Amino acid sequence: MENTTENLEDRILSALSQVIDPELRCDIVNLGLVYGLTMASDGNLTVKLTLTTMGCPLTAVLEKMIINALMPLEEINQVCVELVWEPAWSVNNMSRYAKMALGIHA
Repeated sequence: MENTTENLEDRILSALSQVIDPELRCDIVNLGLVYGLTMASDGNLTVKLTLTTMGCPLTAVLEKMIINALMPLEEINQVCVELVWEPAWSVNNMSRYAKMALGIHA
């Protein structure tokens, strides 16, 4: 991976780590909700995202927060949030930090 691309991925993940799940009060990166990032040559970024539960009432809120966090990055022209359900999210997706912050001992 080219250095500038790597730096962009780091900056994308850093921006996404500022998106806090309003219910769990932890960021979506540490919660393990971000399943993938795909950047097209035209600057369109697709964020593959899952949620802790199907039918989450915060889907639209999180999508808007993600777009707002990423659009300031100059390389990004458009953000598409693609909701995925496979593989199913579990507590094992969470970082050690998130587990500690939420008092989960798994």
